[in-house]
Amino acid sequence: MNKLAGSLDDVIQPDHVEQKIAPSLERRRLRAYALLLLIDAVLLHLAFALASLLYEGVWWHPRNMLVVQTFLPVYFTIALYNGSYGGKALSNWIFSSKQALTALFVSAALLNFVAFYTKSNAQFSRVSVTLGLLIAGVALIVLRRLVPLAVEKFWGGRTLNRLIIADGGPGFELPKAVTISAEKYALDPTSHDPFMLDRLGRLLQNQDKVVVSCPRERREAWGFLLKSAGVYGEIVSEPVHLLGATGIHRYEGQERTTLVVSTGPLALRSRISKRLFDVVVAGGALIVLSPLLLFTAAKIKLHDGGPVLFIQRRLGRGNQFFNMLKFRSMKYDQNDANGDQSTGRDDDRITKVGAFIRRTSIDELPQLINVLRGDMSIVGPRPHALGSRANNKFFWEVDAQYWRRHCLKPGLTGLAQVRGHRGATEVEKDLTDRLQSDLEYISGWSLRRDLEIVLQTVLVLKHGNAY
Repeated sequence: MNKLAGSLDDVIQPDHVEQKIAPSLERRRLRAYALLLLIDAVLLHLAFALASLLYEGVWWHPRNMLVVQTFLPVYFTIALYNGSYGGKALSNWIFSSKQALTALFVSAALLNFVAFYTKSNAQFSRVSVTLGLLIAGVALIVLRRLVPLAVEKFWGGRTLNRLIIADGGPGFELPKAVTISAEKYALDPTSHDPFMLDRLGRLLQNQDKVVVSCPRERREAWGFLLKSAGVYGEIVSEPVHLLGATGIHRYEGQERTTLVVSTGPLALRSRISKRLFDVVVAGGALIVLSPLLLFTAAKIKLHDGGPVLFIQRRLGRGNQFFNMLKFRSMKYDQNDANGDQSTGRDDDRITKVGAFIRRTSIDELPQLINVLRGDMSIVGPRPHALGSRANNKFFWEVDAQYWRRHCLKPGLTGLAQVRGHRGATEVEKDLTDRLQSDLEYISGWSLRRDLEIVLQTVLVLKHGNAY
């Protein structure tokens, strides 16, 4: 059995280098989209107010303002779906203007269509409304032209984080991309060392695109790692069937072609929906369950005077380590920080209070704090301790596909748990059953399914395999 490369208490913490490689541009972009949306709303109101002043001599005429307020929800709905508030809109003003004008005039046509059939368009001035649309169109174009200039001034022209990993392959360059050496960071795609994978996960954090240039014999391994990390990844190469490429990208001027080998499991809109679901459910649950949480904490403390919480390093999204919180259920001097020994029935390390909270899954409730922190989701593959084994093998030795389950945040509950795959992993099938469920969940994610799993979890909180 392979040994772990390093002590669990001596994990490489490369924040001083890796975190500088990719600041979180996604939050910046979301704030920029929100600001752009707000300015659009103001400009549309001002355009129709100015039109009423020019044509009817009345500033902010109620009739014209009713038009724009009826019109805005339709405009925003179309604009949000056609990319008017997307990443490309921040850097390409021609594309952004075209999409905004499309949303503007399609919305106007739909509004006119409805007004015609409800016989309400006669109440509005056609000239004033048309003039308002023309002024709004000009204002939207001017604003879109200014956006890339603002991006260049305040963000240095960067709207995307792009990383190139040079691993002995042909030379490759991208504008405003960061290039690192795989050798310098000791990145070996053929290794299953979790410490190396944690280091890679930190490098890939916040990256919008990752391109790897490597020799032919390492392409399949890199393709697998990029899929497991849940990032948009490309490999400089000719098509290779074993990579399972999902697309081809040609870069003009370099005579280089890359294979798109991973796109990440969720698009931006889905990630936002899932995160909102997590925050609402976790925040509400913490408030509702606060009496139970306080009572449980008091019982643990009074039982033996030891710490209330058990903090254990687990594998999270992108194969990065994070500290998972649980109510302590074992004697405080016999806690298994590394998860080297699976808990069994009648385990003499478990306290009397601990046995009850494990059977009822109350010991997992502090992970709601992990959810609010962003380390975990309400629903996802359950996080495992680094030293966990099945049939005396590390989980990744049983099946290398194990790393792919970490392309999403780990969950408080998951599809495997509601199917009854819980408890100790005594034989390899205990792991492979869970892994199959986790990969099925990742490939078929939907917000509705998350809600279904949460409701099903309530029915299996007390389970025969929970000990």
